[in-house]
Amino acid sequence: MAELLLAPAVVHVVCGPTGAGKSGLAIALAAKHGLTIVSADSRQLYRGFDIGTAKPSKVDLAAVPHRGIDVAEPTERWSAARWAGDATQWVEEIGAANVLIVGGTGLYLRALSAPLFDEPVLGAGPRATLAAELEGWTVRELRRWVARLDPARAHLGRTQLLRAIEVALLTGHRLSDLHSDSARPPRYRVRWLVVDPGTELQTQIESRLDAMIAGGWADETVALTRTVPPDAPAWQACGYAAVRDVALRGRDMAEARSAILVETRQYAKRQRTWFRHQLDGADVVRVDPRSPGADAAADAWWRSEGTA
Repeated sequence: MAELLLAPAVVHVVCGPTGAGKSGLAIALAAKHGLTIVSADSRQLYRGFDIGTAKPSKVDLAAVPHRGIDVAEPTERWSAARWAGDATQWVEEIGAANVLIVGGTGLYLRALSAPLFDEPVLGAGPRATLAAELEGWTVRELRRWVARLDPARAHLGRTQLLRAIEVALLTGHRLSDLHSDSARPPRYRVRWLVVDPGTELQTQIESRLDAMIAGGWADETVALTRTVPPDAPAWQACGYAAVRDVALRGRDMAEARSAILVETRQYAKRQRTWFRHQLDGADVVRVDPRSPGADAAADAWWRSEGTA
């Protein structure tokens, strides 16, 4: 009995690479069972950045309650620990049995299942100086440096790479070591539904990109440039830098489209790598959203008790 009382609550997470079709599957599942979706997407939380982050439509938002959408100003930084704190509050408020976590931001999902430590507070002055020095660096250049400073974090995206460099240079410690030394017991027992269409993902990413462009992504970006500073964290969302160049610098949209397609596919590849390694041995069910039985498989996953 004591073990049951101490056992962490079970939460259900629908995840997968960008463009895989996880949102559609999750919304159908949530609508069927009366669930609230908590978004685990580090870009959908920013207000105004709608088309390029593939936020749920107004119809979907009206059909299924959502948390974690449009909760931050574009200038705010939203760490994984901060998101996990918010998500925990939402889960406790709604009840774990009534929540579906949906998203592809691996660090957010990890922070929910295994709480992160409180990262060191760095001085604003040194951070600003370092940020100015690194502003023109490409992701590839940042990865090369992080591979020397903190190899365990060299596969991450630009924001996390910059954070790894900050911590290493300004504290003398590797961020990955600080995480390992401060490991905490799991907050929840997570059941994972990994959505992945396999080789079809490349085509789906391209089709979604074309729909975003046709849906007014450039116009949205023009409007955002009038109110959002160019160094705001929200601009780091995949593709926005290229579309901003179209809006402000006359870059050819066809050229920008090609660059965004490469960027998005590379991001999806990193996400797949994360899910493959981080979820190894976990309570995982995998589903191809294109298969005729995808909805039934998702429903069976939700209803089952999983593995302890």
